[in-house]
Amino acid sequence: MRKSEVAAGRCKTISTVQRMLGGKYKIEILWYIGKCEIRRFGQLRRQIGEITESSLTRQLRELEADGFLHRHDFCELPPHVEYSLTGLGESFLSVLDCIKEWGDANLSVEVQADDAEKTKRQS
Repeated sequence: MRKSEVAAGRCKTISTVQRMLGGKYKIEILWYIGKCEIRRFGQLRRQIGEITESSLTRQLRELEADGFLHRHDFCELPPHVEYSLTGLGESFLSVLDCIKEWGDANLSVEVQADDAEKTKRQS
């Protein structure tokens, strides 16, 4: 099969969603903003842990450009910026719930224990 034939058979919707949410941390960022009410850059960085400032900035800008996030700059010194989900981002929460449910049912006990520990630290 030639490349053009393979490309014609691809699902455009899935490939578009994958492009929009394909960043290493994007789904996790949406989860923390939408489900854990983490709104500030520093809070997100601490919660994710291994992400660099530049990577988090890039992921947030891409999510904003794709319409999932709203960035509110309070125009203060020191800078105060908060992120929230847009209508599109809110509509994605049910998908995140399904992903979480699937993971809880199918991933190893170690992954679930690590997830529970992160949730506990955040409380």
